[in-house]
Amino acid sequence: MVSLKLQKRLAASVLNCGKRKVWLDPNEINEIHNANSRQNFRKLIKDGYVIRKPNAIHSRARVNERAEAKRKGRHSGVGKRRGTREARFPSKIIWIRRTRVLRRLLRKYRSAQKIDKHLYHSLYNQCKGNVFKNKRVLMEHIHKAKSEQIRAKALQAQADARRSRARAKKSRRQERIAEKEK
Repeated sequence: MVSLKLQKRLAASVLNCGKRKVWLDPNEINEIHNANSRQNFRKLIKDGYVIRKPNAIHSRARVNERAEAKRKGRHSGVGKRRGTREARFPSKIIWIRRTRVLRRLLRKYRSAQKIDKHLYHSLYNQCKGNVFKNKRVLMEHIHKAKSEQIRAKALQAQADARRSRARAKKSRRQERIAEKEK
């Protein structure tokens, strides 16, 4: 077996790859052995006696399969966790997200005139004070507060009507008494 060290180096140089990627045709050893220039190797490459080997395949099938499982929530039990709970998902991030959701809802309700600016302000401060744990609780509270406002308004209207009726009755009575005295 003749040494083809030089030939391999030249072929690698022409093919623009590493020596491990060069394939020399074992049936054409003599012709390859005689080639000692890059020009000769360009000809051998054209004839197919020297070939650049294809890259080895590095399959991602297993990686993809595992990633799919992780999306479903597998491989994340107690034994797989390295960081603390706070490091894995900071409570500050949770707080920021929740606060943004609640404030967005309040702004939307205020712009749609579902709540007035006074109720908005008190609810805003309550959100800041960690009163509502999620959007649903806040919405329920708003509905309750609005119904309470409506009830209070209705009661106020009733009381006003009662007062005005009493006032009218009293004035009529005084008129009657005044007429009798004449």
